[in-house]
Amino acid sequence: MVDLQSSLVNRELSTIAFNKRVLELAKMDSIPLLERLRYIAIVSSNLDEFFEVRVAGVKQRMVLDLSMRRSDGITPKELLQQIRAQSAELVDEQYRVLNAEIFPALREKGVYLWRRSEWTERQRAWVQQYFLEQVSPVLTPLGLDPAHPIPNVENKSLNFILSLKGKDAFGRESTMAILPVPRCLPRIIPLPDLDETGDLHFALLSSIIHAHVDELFPGMKVKGCYQFRLTRNADMFVDEEEVEDLLKALKGQLHGRNFGEGVRLEVSNNCPVELEQFLAEQYQLDEAAIFRVDGLVNAHRLGSWVNLVDRPDLKFAPFSPGVPDKLDEQRDILSIIRKEDFLLHHPYRSFDPVVEMAWRAVEDPNVLAIKMTLYRVGSSSSLIDALVEAAKNNKDVTAVVELRARFDEAENIHFAQRLIQAGAKVVYGIVGYKCHAKLMLLVRREDGGLRRYAHIGTGNYHVNNARLYTDYSLLTAHEGITEDVHKVFMQLTGLGKVSQLKHLYQSPFTLFPSLRKWIAQETAKAKKGEEAWILAKMNSLSDEGIIQDLYTASQAGVKIRLLVRGICCLRPGIAGLSENIEVRSILGRMLEHHRAYAFASGEVYIASSDWMERNLHRRVEVCCPILDLKLKNRILFELRSVFWKDNQQSWRMLSDGSYQPIEQVGEPFWSQQYFMDDLGE
Repeated sequence: MVDLQSSLVNRELSTIAFNKRVLELAKMDSIPLLERLRYIAIVSSNLDEFFEVRVAGVKQRMVLDLSMRRSDGITPKELLQQIRAQSAELVDEQYRVLNAEIFPALREKGVYLWRRSEWTERQRAWVQQYFLEQVSPVLTPLGLDPAHPIPNVENKSLNFILSLKGKDAFGRESTMAILPVPRCLPRIIPLPDLDETGDLHFALLSSIIHAHVDELFPGMKVKGCYQFRLTRNADMFVDEEEVEDLLKALKGQLHGRNFGEGVRLEVSNNCPVELEQFLAEQYQLDEAAIFRVDGLVNAHRLGSWVNLVDRPDLKFAPFSPGVPDKLDEQRDILSIIRKEDFLLHHPYRSFDPVVEMAWRAVEDPNVLAIKMTLYRVGSSSSLIDALVEAAKNNKDVTAVVELRARFDEAENIHFAQRLIQAGAKVVYGIVGYKCHAKLMLLVRREDGGLRRYAHIGTGNYHVNNARLYTDYSLLTAHEGITEDVHKVFMQLTGLGKVSQLKHLYQSPFTLFPSLRKWIAQETAKAKKGEEAWILAKMNSLSDEGIIQDLYTASQAGVKIRLLVRGICCLRPGIAGLSENIEVRSILGRMLEHHRAYAFASGEVYIASSDWMERNLHRRVEVCCPILDLKLKNRILFELRSVFWKDNQQSWRMLSDGSYQPIEQVGEPFWSQQYFMDDLGE
């Protein structure tokens, strides 16, 4: 038995390591400048969610004196200390790259984000008018005194703390005030090209407010004005066994998410220590939760700036996904799928055929029913429109809506209500289990009987994300597979014992034991001297049972190659334990999101599930075999050759949990560019 305590990388620390790799992309000269800026924003957004959910959970365990659930041997207190040290280092480097590399390089290209001290007189006059007309009317400064306690600022909102001198109209003498900045105000404001240079000019809302903050306190002197931002515990808890209507219960919880316990305090690095400590005390945070930053405290807003800057030369070249010739030849997509299976590799192949399947259900009088799982779909979705129209056309529409998809709850509640109003059957999955499977099933009357058509995907039904996330989609009319999909829907909407599936593997029932069985089969073959290997691609690997089995397989001689984009708790390359395991992480223009597993036995699978405890034990997931030999070989080629050849944006994981870039040997090869060239329009 492997000693897991010494052979596991902590999940939270692996998350920080992932964000360090994302930050490395912001340093690459080969990546267009505005895209590098976008990676800076992505790191900030990732860290926000990390603190809102993961760090908040660790902090709660420390307060309650609970041990961590995992076997890596780190106590909550020790883990918080390591998180603080590593995330502070990451944030410092993030702002260094932003201030020392990206901002100066953008200026050289004629794109300026001006500091208030740099405004020309003409810019200053324009900004003042903008402040008076567009900003000041919606600001509400809050003086602090016994009648005005510190406000309960919203999660991740921009705020200022101000030090004041003097008395107001009522004779009150207050030395401090808080200025919350409403979210309705844009954070980055385009400035007119007053000198007609052809350059692009912008200013931060925070700079505009800072420059005119005196006007909000007439007759008083503002001695100091400093940005701050509070991150709160944003994890929502609803006791599903105690509520009668999950939708209503979650709807009631959404507002409270903005006012959970404080987890992190970001302040500008010129903020006096006494004001910083005042904020920390008010929001019950210790020194370890304070992050002093060299710039705007809400750096994730830089992502919106990228969209404002009309400079195609500083962004990735436009890319148009392709469509397989056979699917592009005619409109009757179901008649094509009836003849053969199709495997779409998004975003290099368009998501349109999946959308077309749903709209086919609307238009075809012979399509009787459509069933679909919905985890994340976006605020404006053509797929939801199709389901609504199908229901209005008296089709039998069933939607399994996962209301608890974190941070998408509000959108999911909205479209669930829209589907209900259209007459669709809407259920919210299984109490205690998130429905993370990606399934669509059409039932059509044909030749005196019924035929089923299915879509099985590794990603969500989010049309916009399908242009950015790499995923596999299987379109099939295979009788055995579509019958299994039907049985999964029966489980999700009805009651009964576990269905016997012929082809699909399902969490929380058969997928985990099947994975262990497949790994054990390769282990047994290796012990006999037979060829034995495992190839797998996923977002995260953290399940301790699977890791233990992979270590055992490695010790038996199984060659294991793992492509894990994000969290990886397995330690590769340890002599006598995991020397036969290599782990790589690919990052880039597209978000690597597909899950695929292959074994020397010849079996190839695509799945909605990562190898994580939550996916294998606490979610409804589906793993599907690829039965068509041509499609199977294609995935094997991609796993074994294309992804593994990447020497441009690929990292090798070391046994200590750190990562190093893959050295370029021979010609440069970027897997994402290969797929764009090979599968794009």
